Amino acid sequence: MDAQLSAKRGETEAHRRLKRLALLWAQAHGYSACAVEVSLPQCRYRADVAGYRARGNEPGTTVIFECKQVLSDLRRDNCCSSAARERLSTVSKRRAVLEKHLRVHYPTLRRGDSLFPEYDSHDFAAIRHHSYGKVVREITALQNRLRGSTKFECLTRYRCANLFFLVLPNELYSEAEIPAGWGALVEADGSLQLCQKPAWHDNTAESRLRFLQRIASAGTRLLNRQLEIDFDLVQAERRRYAPIGV
Repeated sequence: MDAQLSAKRGETEAHRRLKRLALLWAQAHGYSACAVEVSLPQCRYRADVAGYRARGNEPGTTVIFECKQVLSDLRRDNCCSSAARERLSTVSKRRAVLEKHLRVHYPTLRRGDSLFPEYDSHDFAAIRHHSYGKVVREITALQNRLRGSTKFECLTRYRCANLFFLVLPNELYSEAEIPAGWGALVEADGSLQLCQKPAWHDNTAESRLRFLQRIASAGTRLLNRQLEIDFDLVQAERRRYAPIGV
């Protein structure tokens, strides 16, 4: 594990360091099967680091580590959908009230794009109304968060693993920023310290087996890159061995 992880495109040195520390921590705690950038079976997301710990004849324990180096990145994935939807409902009602009054006070905003005046649309942006513009921007931001900023919530909702950890630099850790049910591993003096324990999320033995298979697939992809084995080479080998039924 002393070898450096190969960087993916656009990845910072700080993020790569946190992934390496997560791999070390996982293996030190018995997760002997680990990989980075693992596609998860129950959702569209990838885990920065995933691990599997065998338990004899019992289903093993699965764990996901998400590494965050800056606060904006942490908050982008930490949207609570119920709170966001409640706020969106409130702001949408505010928008409807504003539009009702703007139609009365600015009749010239009517576009005249319908056969019936009551169905005409209105160009509310034309007057650059401060309060209305602020409401529209907040609605857009909330809708964007609900579409793409609920990663942490989705991972636990779909029980993608048994345990979930955020891996953070020391200066970024705040208990209030940790999503419900997640643990926190904080970097200090070149290693990770457990600052918050995670909740256990039960799932089926079949789910854990699929998780282990995804770890194996991710590990194979990484090994192929290191050994310069690409898809075309694999296909050529497959055609070569097909006639003898291997």
